[in-house]
Amino acid sequence: MKIIYPGSFDPLTEGHMDIIKRLSKMFDEVIVAILYNENKNSLFSVDERKGIIEEAIKEENLPNISIHSFDGLLVNFAKSIDVKLVARGLRGVTDYEYEKNIARVNSTLYEGLETIFLLSNPSYSFVSSSGVREIAAFKGDVSAFVSPSVEKKIKEKFNY
Repeated sequence: MKIIYPGSFDPLTEGHMDIIKRLSKMFDEVIVAILYNENKNSLFSVDERKGIIEEAIKEENLPNISIHSFDGLLVNFAKSIDVKLVARGLRGVTDYEYEKNIARVNSTLYEGLETIFLLSNPSYSFVSSSGVREIAAFKGDVSAFVSPSVEKKIKEKFNY
């Protein structure tokens, strides 16, 4: 069974990796789908994010993970690869409210598409990519939120 785990992953956080590792134990194939959104001011390009995720997957020895990128609607990407299962991580109630509405819209646009929700590990329930970017922009310590290899790439971007 295949599942899509979509997101911007800008940057990849320890919370993202926790979800990826957990999904890899539950499914035959996990498709990490990097959203390209030209309207978003991204820290890393899609290619850079793909490289970061590839490195993390290799470090964790997760052979059943593949990485793709897409733009536009998730449902169109899911249709294009014939997958009807999506995973989303939930940090709290606010995430749930937002994600359940998107899941309902997606299932209306693509009949049979199901979304499963995984609760974040409490250690990462407060971690977000946007928060990491903000800390990094002020040259703060992001080591508790990202892997050492991601931290290095962030420091290179912000020259510190």
